[in-house]
Amino acid sequence: MRSARAARDFVESVGFCSTFHRFPDGVACLWEAVVGRERPRWPRRSHHDAGVGLTWRLKDELPAGRHVYYGKLLRGRPLLVALDVFAAFYALVRGRQRARDYLAEYAAGRLSATAKRLMDSLMRERPQYTRSLRADTFMLEPGRTREFERAMAELQQGLWIVKTEERYEPTFSYRWDLLERWLPEPVGEGRRLSRAAAAERLVDRYLGGAVHSTAAKLARVLALPPREVDAAVARLAARGRVAVEASSAGARQRVIVSADGGTRGGVRAVTGGGAGEAGRPPCGRHRLR
Repeated sequence: MRSARAARDFVESVGFCSTFHRFPDGVACLWEAVVGRERPRWPRRSHHDAGVGLTWRLKDELPAGRHVYYGKLLRGRPLLVALDVFAAFYALVRGRQRARDYLAEYAAGRLSATAKRLMDSLMRERPQYTRSLRADTFMLEPGRTREFERAMAELQQGLWIVKTEERYEPTFSYRWDLLERWLPEPVGEGRRLSRAAAAERLVDRYLGGAVHSTAAKLARVLALPPREVDAAVARLAARGRVAVEASSAGARQRVIVSADGGTRGGVRAVTGGGAGEAGRPPCGRHRLR
């Protein structure tokens, strides 16, 4: 992989992927796709490594061009997410809510006071760089850094805000905006999706890249209730999108196989030296043709 176009095709093919982190559950990894091998070792001089440098540049360029979503959606780890898949994530996290509904979440006790103050600031003026946002909310003191970072993580994971730029000159800083302002079309689509349709899309797109999994692992990876995974798999099986293999280990451990066979948009599944534990091919299975 040598270009932003190829990286964008890769993300759209697998649905979502990490940048450098290797999830243990078959989530694709952009760095592995860039270097073309499974489980690459972190180089001693990473600042001079071509693969690390290209991966870093791509994870900045793709979200900046609004080609993908970039944020912490799974286990507090950042992901690059195809926009159709992001709409499903939004439907599952925020439902029909818009940015202004943060006040209702705060009143219900589901949003911290610090996060509410940061949202107040971004509702008044957006976008903002980190320093101006901290200044506007009286959080410039070094002793308030952890509080600020916790609240920003809360707002990102709650899909209220999004990082839109990493500025390197004249000083390093992040720029922040309201998510619905930055990606209005995927957010609008997510608000129209039912929860059942969103779960079905997420399971289908994940399996299209991972090739196979189990209901138990799907629930864990996608942070979905088991009953919603079961219902989504049943609907996909009825449409011929997946096949559910018999298992003596119980219904939760039955292997669910994508009808795409692991090939979508130029990405092929490679099992290499064995598929590992049932339902999880090696993380390095994703290659670009």
